[in-house]
Amino acid sequence: MARSCQEWLVNSIAPPPLAAALIPWMQQRAALLDAAAGFPVDEIAALRANGALRLRLPVEGGDGSPDRLAEMLMQIGAGNLSVGRLVEAHVNARHLIARFGTPEQRARADADVREGHLFALWVTDPPNGGLRMTPERAGIRLDGGKMFCSGAGHVTRALVTATNARGGAQMLTVALQNGERTQALESPLQGMRAAVTGAVDFTGCIIDADACLGKPGDYLREPDFSTGAWRGSAVAAGGLQSLLDQATAQLRAAGRGDNPHHLQRLGSAMIAAETCRLWVLQAARIAEDDQTDPARAVAYVGLARIAVEAGCLDAMQLVQRSLGLSAFRRGNPVERICRDLGTYLRQPAPDEVLTEAATFFATHPLAGP
Repeated sequence: MARSCQEWLVNSIAPPPLAAALIPWMQQRAALLDAAAGFPVDEIAALRANGALRLRLPVEGGDGSPDRLAEMLMQIGAGNLSVGRLVEAHVNARHLIARFGTPEQRARADADVREGHLFALWVTDPPNGGLRMTPERAGIRLDGGKMFCSGAGHVTRALVTATNARGGAQMLTVALQNGERTQALESPLQGMRAAVTGAVDFTGCIIDADACLGKPGDYLREPDFSTGAWRGSAVAAGGLQSLLDQATAQLRAAGRGDNPHHLQRLGSAMIAAETCRLWVLQAARIAEDDQTDPARAVAYVGLARIAVEAGCLDAMQLVQRSLGLSAFRRGNPVERICRDLGTYLRQPAPDEVLTEAATFFATHPLAGP
């Protein structure tokens, strides 16, 4: 008998998981949040209460474990992909602060996390009116805004990129609810509705002069710019396992669980899910190891990202073929998970990522240091 996603995630990695106990509860609430496009207030509160949001990151040293972080992100993705997107952004912002921040900035971010603040990472400029920064006596004045802002109107801290007077892209850490204006996207996304992705206008906001994080251009500095993709892949891998659990249960309920054609498709989808999990784990270990050659880390995470994308897309098609039209009915968890997963996987430049990774490994062994 196939393991459930909770068993799969709990037993795959040690030590004990942070979010596994929340998976069934998050799954039960996911349809309501999707229908209302409502922010997952209770889910974030539960993850805050059990310590998931303040899990020590590998970049922070100490007992920060790539395996444990990967495990947590997969668990949350299995519960609700929209929640996983929010937590992934929270982790990404914390990672960048730990990597590029001054001791004072790192201490402030640590205090914010302990106090329960949820961080966002907003780096996409609209076609017109991208975020700009201007030094003033009182600090830094912001003009313009960001789009595709997950958690807009709900998160309380954000790491953003803004164009400075010389045209460089500067990272800023911003305390929110400081006069910024939030609005829905003109064309809402098909999936990930509970991530509440909107647009944010910061025009007229004044932030502290010490909000600048790192140097201009650091956001695009490798390997961190590319290797952070493994965290999104982890969330997607968890979502895929939840999809397979749903498909298996629905086929059994319909009395079709023993059909050899359905079993063949399920078996192929299970191979894809386990392949995704293994890619995620190895990518996490390579990306979070400062001893790894940066070019190798970027290339390996690139392969992992494409492998997870391909595995998810293939498995989604297999599940939909087995369930037929019921997989496309609103109210069926399979429809929502496929919609969320399909939206979540739409990351930029997949062809470029794959060809650049292949270029590297064409002249370097895939395995090894």
